[in-house]
Amino acid sequence: MSETETDLPGTGTSARAELVRSEKQRGHLLRIARTLSACFLGMAAGAISFFVGGTPNDVGVQPNALLGLVVLAAAIVVQRHIFILLRLDTPALGGKDWFYQGFMTFAFWFITLTILLTTSLR
Repeated sequence: MSETETDLPGTGTSARAELVRSEKQRGHLLRIARTLSACFLGMAAGAISFFVGGTPNDVGVQPNALLGLVVLAAAIVVQRHIFILLRLDTPALGGKDWFYQGFMTFAFWFITLTILLTTSLR
């Protein structure tokens, strides 16, 4: 190849490398959006669980604590519909990806609920 052929924009390996780079960036942004949605859903579910569960007693146990688990399960199930609304690529997600989404939602739900329960005892 001559130097003029490699310097042309949109031809050769540099164009393919740019296409691969843009696809990687798009995939990375989609993963960030999915993770952020799981985090925010977990925090919202934790707050809703706190308010639905009732006033904690002296030990910190809520009278309707099982409703909090139902709210968590609903938040995990609702994620698929939120991904469709946000136009995220849901068919490409496998079992490991959904487990990660569920775990992130659970982790933020647990942290939020724990913080709200411990600060409400004072």
